[in-house]
Order: sequence, then structure tokens, then C-alpha cells
Amino acid sequence: MGASVPVLSKAELEGSAFTQAHLRGVRPKGWRAASSISVEIGELLRAGEKFIYAYYDGVDKIAHERGFGPFYEAELRSADSLVANIKEVLVSGSVLLVTADHGQVMVGTNTMPPHANVLAMTAYQSGEGRFRWLHARNGTEVELLARATQHHSDCAWVVSKEQIIDEQWLGPRLGPATRKRLGDVALVPRDAISFDDPADSGPFMLQCRHGALTDDELDVPLLAVTGN
Repeated sequence: MGASVPVLSKAELEGSAFTQAHLRGVRPKGWRAASSISVEIGELLRAGEKFIYAYYDGVDKIAHERGFGPFYEAELRSADSLVANIKEVLVSGSVLLVTADHGQVMVGTNTMPPHANVLAMTAYQSGEGRFRWLHARNGTEVELLARATQHHSDCAWVVSKEQIIDEQWLGPRLGPATRKRLGDVALVPRDAISFDDPADSGPFMLQCRHGALTDDELDVPLLAVTGN
């Protein structure tokens, strides 16, 4: 984060590779029950901390596992209660900002592999279902893009690696190591679908997913509450 600030997240996430990649150098304050978050924040504020970052994963987890519906709505009410508890411990002059890192799209069983004609030009895949990278077999990059466009442009943005770099989808500067990891063609769904890779590992039966560029995934609220 560029500064040594206290970070409240699940205790089991401390020291993970992903945590080290994006939160290196912070002061971890792991919580084991969500009810502890407001207590920890209150103590840190009273100790004079100027900036505190807290992460709660409940809404994201339930959306992935249960989709939109009664379980999701129940989790929203629980998250509202968490925010209310944090509001109660704010000190004078402090501000609580509540936001999310992404939205969700209800996909359910609407998963599909890339077309067979596309897979014939594909050595392997990477990414995830709503931002699927296709890595071309040697010398087939142009043909792979043409086939992917033919078969999937009706439901997805089909974009070459060069276009993604030129249009700065991944930011203004990409180092050599990052460029090397990119595929040759990306399938980025506009519709509520997911592109499956049978060789991938991990759970596939997610109800809600994210990773593409639809409004539902990119437009997230930012709420501000001030302390008394």
C-alpha cells in the first residue's frame, strides 16, 4: 500500500502470497470473527491511527456460493450491521469510507468452453471465466484472434494482447514479467456467461462471478460516514 498502516482482514489471510503481493509492509491485524472488526477499529482510532484499512469478504463469498436471493440479502443486512457498529466507534473528525473492489454478475450454470475451432489454435488458457486468456499455438496468433472473433464476438469482447496493452486495460505501465504472463487473445464476456477451462483447478460451480468490464462489475458505490 506504500505505507505501514494497520490492515484488518481475516487472520488466515496473513502471510499468504496474494497478501504479500498487494499489502507488503503493512501492519496486519487479523480478525477471526467479523464482530471484532469494529472493536479493533475503535481501539486503533483512540490510539491515534490516521488511516485504517479493513476488509470483509462476506458479501463476496455469499454471492459466489449462493448467488443473488435470500442468502445474499441476509448477508447484506449483516454487512449493514457491521457498518453501523463501525460508525458507533468513530472518533470526532474521522471518516468511514465503505466501498467494494468489484460488483457481481449472476452466471450460475451458464458456463461454456471456447469453441472447438478456437481451442484448436490454443495451447493453453489462463485467467478466469470472465477474463479468459487464450495462449496461441506457435505462429497462430492472427488466426486465433480471427476464430475467436468469429465465434464469440456476439457475447464477449474479443481482444488481442496488443490492443489491451495499447488501450491500457491493465494500467499505463506493464513490466516485462507482466507482459510475459499475458495470453494472446482475451475473451471478456458482455453477457452473463463464463468461459470454462477444464484444465483449471478450483471450484467451478460459482453462482456469481466477476472479472469482466460490464457496468454490474465495474460500478460500485462509495459511501462516506463522518464521526461526531
